Amino acid sequence: MPVRRRAALLASLVLPLALALNGSAAARSEERPPPHATTAVSPELEGFRSPRTYDAVALPVRLRIPAARVDTPLERLGRAADETIALPSGPRMAGWYREGPRPGQPGPAVIIGHVDWDRGPAVFFHLSRLRPGDAVYVHRADTSVARFRVTGVSQVPKSRFPTDQVYAPTLEPSLRLVTCGGSFDRATRNYADNVIVFAVPA
Repeated sequence: MPVRRRAALLASLVLPLALALNGSAAARSEERPPPHATTAVSPELEGFRSPRTYDAVALPVRLRIPAARVDTPLERLGRAADETIALPSGPRMAGWYREGPRPGQPGPAVIIGHVDWDRGPAVFFHLSRLRPGDAVYVHRADTSVARFRVTGVSQVPKSRFPTDQVYAPTLEPSLRLVTCGGSFDRATRNYADNVIVFAVPA
């Protein structure tokens, strides 16, 4: 992908959140209940709650992808006013969507980052160069490391963002890395496409 030394932050990432918030309890954030949910349990139902069947994992704090020259702290991202995922605060740091699974939990953990900015390449500038088998490491707050391997890289128009492929709940842990790509529109200062990296535990 050619170098684009211009302002091109990840504005207008087409990342619908509806499916991300409709998964099982295992695929939801442990930090707070989903909107409109209650933490109260009726006494007569107390004995029927299912025990957690997956291991708790610590918060992700750092991302390393040697083949893409990525070594960055991770911000915890919520949602913007328009209900899309909030963007990382700067071009050199990636962010993990905190309302989805943590890397290593069942379900798709989502990490996003900028591709470039007005002063040059940003944290995910080389993301599109990844190939199946490349290693991805997510370091966690308890010093453990979640290891993933890339299974595929897709470049898709933002107008046809594959919501099901990115957010659909799964029983197995997975990782999605997302940035911008394709042609750059000078008028809107946006890229036309998204680059999505799919990865599974190594």
